[in-house]
Amino acid sequence: MIDISGAYAQLRLDDKHVNVALRMVGHQMLLNAGDSTSRVLPVGKNVDSYELTFETPIKIEPNELVQVMDSVVKQTNIAKSYLVEIQNCNSKEVLYSYEIGGPEKMDIIPCRGRELPLDCYVLSFTILELPLVADPPNFKETNVASTQPPGHLPMAVSAALLIIITVLWFYFRKNPGSRSENPNMISLGTFDFDTLNMVLLHQGQKTELTSKESDLLLLLYNSANSTLDRDTILNRVWGDEGDYVGRTLDVFISKLRKKLEGDTNLKIVNVRGVGYKLILNG
Repeated sequence: MIDISGAYAQLRLDDKHVNVALRMVGHQMLLNAGDSTSRVLPVGKNVDSYELTFETPIKIEPNELVQVMDSVVKQTNIAKSYLVEIQNCNSKEVLYSYEIGGPEKMDIIPCRGRELPLDCYVLSFTILELPLVADPPNFKETNVASTQPPGHLPMAVSAALLIIITVLWFYFRKNPGSRSENPNMISLGTFDFDTLNMVLLHQGQKTELTSKESDLLLLLYNSANSTLDRDTILNRVWGDEGDYVGRTLDVFISKLRKKLEGDTNLKIVNVRGVGYKLILNG
């Protein structure tokens, strides 16, 4: 018999793929909590787990969390089995946890109706088992001239699928408004603002942003056409880091203005004596 076990190893998921999936979870959790403005912070990575945190305190209803996580995991295919833990940001105490598809292929979901009160939480996501490439077909010993093994698509069908995928890729690239909604992509005038990768996309050009520039632009966008006072901006973007001076904000505003020059309808205006306002026309 031919040993084919090595041909069906588990997929190695790209961290960026998992990050996007977890940010989808965080986005939906905030919406479920009635918060449509706060940010999901960048996903952290430990040795064997990912950590999702939020800009502001949040209430967590376990039943909703289980449903959201299950939906996103199935949609993105990032795990076959996994462990979710909710920790307090300060004490690191695990306040709630559950497991899907554990060693006995059983789901362990305790206390689904017990709501966690408004507080700062860290969602820890551990992949216990990655999705398989495919279930191994039932190969039998055969000669080289035999037909393709069961479970393989005919070459003509595979070629047709490849052509369809290629056509769709070019179509969506030329028609960005037709693609499915990406929670990390913001339409900013004639720019696309990728908040996850901190880049501005404009007419095929990519402009990278620093983390502070990205945070500042997102804050201005969330309050578009409204004035934000300087203290609010400094506290939300720099917090208690203590590494900014009076002119720091003005310098960053100047950098953003230069990077947004491609759209004349997109302006960051100085409201004298108060702060700044992002003006979006249309």
